[in-house]
Amino acid sequence: MEKLSFKLDAPTSAGGSRKQAIVGVVASGNLEVLLERAAPSDLCTIEIATAAHGFGAVWEAVVRDFVARRPAGGLRISINDGGARPDTVALRLAQGVRMIEEPEA
Repeated sequence: MEKLSFKLDAPTSAGGSRKQAIVGVVASGNLEVLLERAAPSDLCTIEIATAAHGFGAVWEAVVRDFVARRPAGGLRISINDGGARPDTVALRLAQGVRMIEEPEA
């Protein structure tokens, strides 16, 4: 299992008031993403656990693009990867931000 960690400046804070959100399922070709409000509002931290070794540069490109495009400030994101492609990673991250911005049920 390879573990990657990124601490990125986030230009926009995540909206809403939900404390955490989880999307996806760890299965072949997919991933699980947990988002928590646990970082300073101008920072996004991302921890990744993946069985696919050697893709650190790809992961970095995907998460940097995500933080630049989405309101991710204040979030600590944990990813458990089951072999997801970069487009699936981007989709799950976007779904997670949308979910955390929803009101608490």
